[in-house]
Amino acid sequence: MSIRIKRAYDKPAADDGYRVLIDRLWPRGVSIADLKVDSWLKQIAPSDELRKWFGHDESKWDEFKRRYWAELKSHTEELQELVQRTEAGRVTLVYAARDTMHNNALALKEYLETQWGTLPSSP
Repeated sequence: MSIRIKRAYDKPAADDGYRVLIDRLWPRGVSIADLKVDSWLKQIAPSDELRKWFGHDESKWDEFKRRYWAELKSHTEELQELVQRTEAGRVTLVYAARDTMHNNALALKEYLETQWGTLPSSP
């Protein structure tokens, strides 16, 4: 049981397991065939308002996570699906942001680990 995080612009790998796009918008310039995701859970992506407010401003990171986590509380069914997928094997959260240190995939992974139980990390 593990969760991996990967940019949409990185090549898919055989050991990615179940690949889930977790952005509200499809990554620019990436075809469906190249992205190779098993599902697209855009409903658990940050709202457009939150995404625009954050703008990947590092100084807003903690507040972004707080607000995003509040939004996630209304998506129990989708989150349960993700947790169940991790019990079956590796899940890779796919995101498009350039910022690899402050993005919704990291915030979502942390939320799942703290709110839904400890999930082992993957490199």
